[in-house]
Amino acid sequence: MDVRTVAVIGAGTMGAGIAQVCAQTGWETRLYDAFPEGLQNGMDSIHGFWDKGIARGKTTEQQKSEWSANLSSYEDLVEAVSGADLVIEAVPEVMDLKQGIFRQLEEMAPTHAVLATNTSGLQIGEIASATGCPERVIGMHFFNPVPLMGLLEIVRHDSCSNATIVVAQSIGSAMGKETILVRDVPGFATSRLGVVLGNEAVRMLADGVATASDIDTAMRLGYKHPMGPLELSDLVGLDVRRDILNNLAEAFDDERYLPHPMLDRLVEAGELGKKTSKGIYDWSEDGKSEREDL
Repeated sequence: MDVRTVAVIGAGTMGAGIAQVCAQTGWETRLYDAFPEGLQNGMDSIHGFWDKGIARGKTTEQQKSEWSANLSSYEDLVEAVSGADLVIEAVPEVMDLKQGIFRQLEEMAPTHAVLATNTSGLQIGEIASATGCPERVIGMHFFNPVPLMGLLEIVRHDSCSNATIVVAQSIGSAMGKETILVRDVPGFATSRLGVVLGNEAVRMLADGVATASDIDTAMRLGYKHPMGPLELSDLVGLDVRRDILNNLAEAFDDERYLPHPMLDRLVEAGELGKKTSKGIYDWSEDGKSEREDL
């Protein structure tokens, strides 16, 4: 299938990043959010990313002009998905919310459209079961920051068609992503490993094993991780990490996956990481710094 028009549902960190990459790929890209302020924030973050690229000499004014012409914001879901070849959902990790959106997408989007979810760990099959077209539903799990991360995890559930899988893989390639194909199991391949490592890093921080920056440095230099697990948790969002851990604990009936109390405390305090300027680290325009009050 030739993809020309993409609708991205949800203008948060992940949705905005996905929309940015779609626009840069050359597709007509429609970014939708139910909340006008969130939609504007998403659009601002995309243009801010391009402006930083121009300032650093990595992006040209002409490129930004071309990419901007591909990108539009929508406050009406029907208009956003009308004529779309691909719809990518990127809303919070709440099953009822996602199922409700996919029920709407089945009615509103063209019958040929691939319906993808960017969930980090919820069961794709359960999301697809809310529709009468599960063969068109697939997991397309991107990584933050989407414009910079080279991986796309494609998740197939039992009712997903081979044709949908092939289209998803070709979409990833067109975006310049390396794709991996995994079964629809809790946490998939990446989230299951990533959140466990991050949760253990939080435990080590709470136990006073080392500072946050030293724990992160240990993984970057000792194991060649591009980013430490605590910094990554702040970047992804501590609320997202906690949701995935709770989902894993429930799915496997295993308390070992439960989030550490420090992670719970930070989320309950609204300190979710970079997006709130405070999480495991303090965040500012100059970058991150250690917190002394954890």
